Amino acid sequence: MTHTRPTPDDTHALLSEGDVNFTPERAAFAADFVTGATRELLAEDAEVFLHQSLSTPCLNALSGAEGAWITDLEGRRYLDFHGNNVHQTGFAHPDIVAAVKRQLDELSFCTRRYTCEPAVALAKRLRDCAPAGLTRVLFAPGGTSAIGMALKLARVATGRFKFVSMWDAFHGASLDAISVGGEAVFRKNIGPLLPGCEHVPPPEPHGCPFRCGASCTLACADYIDYVLSKEGDVAAVIAETVRCTPFIPPKDYWQRVQAACDRHGALLILDEIPVGLGRTGRMFACEHYGIVPDMLVLGKGLGGGIMPLAALLAKEELNVAAHTALGHYTHEKNPVACAAGLATLEVIEKENLVARAEELGNLALSRMRELAVKHPLITEIRGLGLLMGLVLRRADGSPAMEEAERVMYACLRRGLNFKITMGCILTLTPALVLTEEELMLAFGILDEALTEVKARASGSKDETLS
Repeated sequence: MTHTRPTPDDTHALLSEGDVNFTPERAAFAADFVTGATRELLAEDAEVFLHQSLSTPCLNALSGAEGAWITDLEGRRYLDFHGNNVHQTGFAHPDIVAAVKRQLDELSFCTRRYTCEPAVALAKRLRDCAPAGLTRVLFAPGGTSAIGMALKLARVATGRFKFVSMWDAFHGASLDAISVGGEAVFRKNIGPLLPGCEHVPPPEPHGCPFRCGASCTLACADYIDYVLSKEGDVAAVIAETVRCTPFIPPKDYWQRVQAACDRHGALLILDEIPVGLGRTGRMFACEHYGIVPDMLVLGKGLGGGIMPLAALLAKEELNVAAHTALGHYTHEKNPVACAAGLATLEVIEKENLVARAEELGNLALSRMRELAVKHPLITEIRGLGLLMGLVLRRADGSPAMEEAERVMYACLRRGLNFKITMGCILTLTPALVLTEEELMLAFGILDEALTEVKARASGSKDETLS
């Protein structure tokens, strides 16, 4: 079966969320690396699933996932520095697997209008560990659904329908989530979106329309205040506390935004679906900024990398929607998913994974600085705990998109998996159970891959000169 290839404009849009699967580099990788049974399974996958960007055709096929590692169908192992950000506790953590198995034997499902002990226990555990004031909880089967609940609650609580969100943001792939999201790969040519969704620039100096330069001046935060004052009737500002790319806002950014929200009667909703639960070296990313939002959305890793599970945490004064349905999802209080979530929180605490993320993140920053000195292609390093990124740019300042892709495939061939975002950012998000030795192994692979790509570029120049 043939695949519909994107136009050049489409390809550029796809770069925001990941590597593109229709480039010459991908074709070369597929030709010499994907063989045998894997190639057959990928063909079957393309035959039965609806095609969509970034996953048709798929990159590879997996046969195993354990700890910080994944294993493909050919038996090759990779340190997974992507993991869709579900693997805070690593893959197949034995305590979480055991909790799921126990719950399957005790109570496998909880029908609507009923509750169950695992759901109540998990809600209480989240309330106890959440930033002070976030006392109400609602579960959903995925992060996108939890975002939808937050949007609905904001409308109910404020009587307003408008939202302010950020360009380049990702909050999920449903129509309401892409309305407040800001990535063209999800929005382009899709038709009318949710009305009342205004967008502002994110706190990212390199793409800043306020010409911040090398560091953020917080003009983007002041602009949110300006938009709120002009609109006058915004229900909420919704944003990722830290963009998973990563974009890491300055220390004062969220305090200034929250003050603007308070002045203009708007709620603040923070999306920590990929970065919460310890990844940044704090249990919740907003703790780095000394604020408590009106609502906080969690997902991905909450189910221990096994069960789909998300949660909306809200302040007590937002418990005002008893007359309507915010979620009402079939699996809202699924006991097996909740047992996985409860076990996940216990593992994070028992194994000190939050402190571990901070410790290993500091070590990673040191190693990334060394790589940046050695490889001029690295023009910026970003890190907050085990949320890390290497920005690759050419000497003229342009994004090194082709080079980033070559680095990624060179790493895959050596046993390191990660994804590229915004075309030129190597986004590195490993399991928090990672060992120091595994972290050093990953950066050793990156060093080798960057050296290979540099040599390849030099060879191309030599051939051109000759």
